[in-house]
Parts: sequence; C-alpha cells; structure tokens
Amino acid sequence: MRRTTRTTLTLAVAAALTVPAAFAPVAGAATTSSSGAQAASGLQASSDAQLSSDAQLSSGPRASSGSAADEALVRREAAKAARVAVPKIAWKSCGAAPALAKFQCASVEVPTDYDRPRGATTTIALTRLPAAEPAERIGTLFTNPGGPGGPGIGFVQQFAEVAYSPEVRAKFDILGFDPRGVGQSDPVTCFPTAAEENAAFTGIEPFPITPAETSAYTRAMLRAAVGCMTTSPDRLTHYSTANGARDMDLLRRAVGDKLLSYAGYSYGTYLGATYAKLFPGNVRALVLDGTLSPEWYSGSDGDRRPIGVRLRQGEGSADTFQQFLAQCKQAGAERCALAAQGDPGTVVENLLQRLKTDPVEIPLPDGTTMKITYQTAVFLIFQSLYSPLAWTDLAATLAALNTPAAARAAKSTVAAKVLGEWNRRQEEYSGLGSALQLCIEARHSGRPFAYSQFAADANRRAPHFGALRAWVGLPCEFMPVRDTDAFLGPWNLSVTSPVLVFGTRHDPATPYQATRPYADLYPDARMVTVEGYGHGTIGISSCADRKITDYLVQLKAPADNSTCTQDYKPFTPLANSRAAAAKPALDLAAFGSF
Repeated sequence: MRRTTRTTLTLAVAAALTVPAAFAPVAGAATTSSSGAQAASGLQASSDAQLSSDAQLSSGPRASSGSAADEALVRREAAKAARVAVPKIAWKSCGAAPALAKFQCASVEVPTDYDRPRGATTTIALTRLPAAEPAERIGTLFTNPGGPGGPGIGFVQQFAEVAYSPEVRAKFDILGFDPRGVGQSDPVTCFPTAAEENAAFTGIEPFPITPAETSAYTRAMLRAAVGCMTTSPDRLTHYSTANGARDMDLLRRAVGDKLLSYAGYSYGTYLGATYAKLFPGNVRALVLDGTLSPEWYSGSDGDRRPIGVRLRQGEGSADTFQQFLAQCKQAGAERCALAAQGDPGTVVENLLQRLKTDPVEIPLPDGTTMKITYQTAVFLIFQSLYSPLAWTDLAATLAALNTPAAARAAKSTVAAKVLGEWNRRQEEYSGLGSALQLCIEARHSGRPFAYSQFAADANRRAPHFGALRAWVGLPCEFMPVRDTDAFLGPWNLSVTSPVLVFGTRHDPATPYQATRPYADLYPDARMVTVEGYGHGTIGISSCADRKITDYLVQLKAPADNSTCTQDYKPFTPLANSRAAAAKPALDLAAFGSF
C-alpha cells in the first residue's frame, strides 16, 4: 500500500500557522476545470471579505505608544482579571502508564471571553512535574513549546527532564498546558472527523509548483477554511494569543504564584511578549528562546506579505541548509553519506531537480511505501534542519534517495527508519485546527490570487525553502474571522526585571536576525547568542543550561550580548551524552513549533 502525503500537507500548515512551528497562479485554478472556476469564484468572494477584515485590524486593543496609553492598557487588563473568579486546581494522576507516574494532571474552566467573565467557559488542560525538593520550592515554571498549537502537556511529560536542569526541577513545579483551542483544551476542529480531514488532504503536496497542484492546493485550503469556520466558530473568535496570555495569568493566580516565571520557545516568545505587554507588573522571570518578531508575526509594522514570507523562515532555512552542506563536506564520506556521492551541494541540488519529475518510492518498516516528491523532500529537509543531531540521518536519507533504484533497498535502512518515524509523528501531531491562531490575529495579504508570485519571489531569495514557507498562510486568506480581544501592538514593553533572550546563530525557523530587535523591545533584556545550528537551545548547550538555571533559581542574569557554544558538532557520534538524550525532544520540535 502506498502512503500518501496527506499528513505532510496538514503538518506543513500546522507547523507554521508554524511557527515549530509551527497554515497559484489562482488564475490557473480558474482555467483548469469548471470546478476550479467555481472554486476561484468562491475564493474571490472570500478574498473580498478578508480585505474588509484586514481593514478592521485596529478593532482589537491596539494601544498607542507611550506610558500613559500603556498604563491605561494595564489597568484595563487588571480590571478584567479582577472580575474573574480564580479556579481551584484539583491535581490527580495522569493515568496508569509508568512514564506518567511522576506527573499530575488537571483541567480548569476559564472565561471564553474575558469581557464576559460570567458567560461561557472553555477548558484548559494542564500537567505538572512537582518540584523534587518541596521545602526549597520557589514556585511554578510555566512553559510553552511553540506552535502556535504546540502540545504543552506533551512537551512537559516527555521532555521536562531534558529541557530543565536538576536544580530547576528541584525548585520549581514544571507546568505545561495545552493553550485554548489546542489538544486537550477544547480543540478547534475543521472537520467533523479525523477521517474527513484525512480525505480532504489526500494527494495534496506540502506546497504547489504546477498549475494543477496550485488548483488542488487552493481548493483544499478553501475547504479547510470553510470547515474551520463552520465547525468551530465560537472557539475561533476567542482564540488569540492575548486570550492565551490572560489564561496564563489566571493559571498563575490559581497555583498561588505572586509573579510569573516562564520559559517560552519559538512562538512561545510571542506569547511571552504579549504577556509582558498586558501584565508587566506580574513578571518574575522570562526565558525566551528562538525569538519570533512580534511585528513580523502580527503584521503590525504594515507588511502585507503573507506571514510565511514576513517571518523570513525561507531565508533562515536556506542559511541553515548551507551550513548543513558545508558541515557534511567537512565531515567527509566516513561520517556524512552524501559526501561519498560527490560535492554535497551539487548532489542535493541535482536530486531535488530530478524529484520534480521522477519521485522516489521508499519502503517503510511497516511494509508500506512512501512516495518522496520534490516538495516532500524539501519539507523533510526543512524539519530536519531544526536539530543538528538529525543531520547525519538526513544525509543518509538524501543519499538513499539519490541511489539508483536497483541498489536503493540495500542503502535505505536509515531512510526507511527516518521516514517511517517522520510519517508517524506527522500523523500524531497533525491537526489543522490547532494551528489556526495566527489566522484570527495576524495581518494577511488579502490577495490569495497572488500566492504563486509571493512564492516565486521568496524562492529567488531562498531557493526551495522560500516557496515552502510562502504558502503556509493561504488558509487564513479565506477566513474573515477576527478575535477582537487580540493584542496588535505596539510592542514597546515595560517589564522592569531582566529577561533572558536566546538566539541560535543558524536557526531555520526563527532567524537569528530577529533576536536583537526582539531583545530591544524590553527595557532590560540580556541577549545570549548560541553559536551553532538548529531551532532553540534545549538539551544541546550546557552553557545555555547554566545561564537559564542561574537566572530562574537565583535571578542572576548574564551580561547582555553573552555567547554560548553547543556541546555537539554536526556529523559526530552522539555517544552517551546529554545530546543523545535530547535528540527525541529536538526531533519533536520540528513537529510542534515555529
């Protein structure tokens, strides 16, 4: 049985709509068939509605810059919070699975609309790893792994012991929660059943490159957008990051912490900035890793290009990909399988061009096969760039794809394992609805007919990856829905305590160039550059771990413009190291965050 790329597309949207992350010509769609013409007509109507919606972007709480306006915003948020009863958290077992024995689980009800505190509620599901030394407990460390739509519960339950040092785990309850509309927290859905979602994306590539693919992709995104608005209308209209920040502040009160300690990754840095804007006096410590520019994400700087273009992920990926190729060449044939086939850059470029017309079938461990097209290969590379620990396997997989069919089976062991696990995780973490937060709060182009041109322009700046990321915002163009309680800027922040900001030099998902401007939004941000590769610092830099531990436990912040290195060099054996233990967490990052 052939495995289709349905989940690849769903995850491509989810990873950037992810962003870890982190979702043609349309004139061609109109001329492809009569059904294509009908779709294009519907798209134009939706486009007009979206233009009207974007014209109303200022309907949310967009504070004027200046201390008086900021103080008024903070007072309004404090007044909203004061009207909400603090929920009681009834912690209980997370189930019989031995792996969950250390954790506790709960759920609470929060207002769907904080302007109507006694109205409808929505469920927030949460988990915690209790502090190992209760007598020395400082408080609760709230976490967000990114997305939007990242699995906060899964992140803590699977990787808290990798992400946080023994000192942090001794003195903090590590808390993860699925944000409203995500996972176990009253999820936003776009289809009545998972089977119907699967069917809607069967045969759809991660991004289109031909007129026929463009027509099919556009119709699928339109169907998805209509499905989301039909299936979850009430949840969508209260789905903003600002409401997520309000939820987190209510949870802070519920656990009894006077001030918030928080670690946010990727999109989680946008949540952190939003919290800091709305509740600046409630901050104890913010660890912000893999920064997402609030202006780029929200479009508050007036940039009307698609969000996938604004975020510069194409450029970040292209830069990191060049590092992958250079490190492979330096490692040589013994440690990088691609280098055994020639110059890695030439080999991969020739392979990608060939895959456009001649896809490759790879047998999977479960007996099925997976068809690897050009678009699937680009998406696989993009996600694998998130973690340098995955680069050896990525090189082996690309080398297997580049092997003639007659000899491929003997060289596909690693490829089969990698692709089988990749496919499984796509199915586990797919789900369009959980990634739609940006649709109801960020600015969009209002020009779904122009996405082919946006993609072509992006590809000139960032070959292969520019187009992949340019298309991810297309569903949002067909969703004239806004959360009027979203916060849209400006992003001058007034948190007085130091905050800790990390940027990795070669990050494919949150480009390093955004790190300093993000840090400068805060009065006292201490920026740390991690010299290395991949998306975020979890489990790969003991230097970064030490700085995070000192900051969270002692409130001892490093000097601004500090530097750390990574513990692992690409294409070297993992051995029995902390990096080896971190590899599953870093692999997961590619499926759940920007």
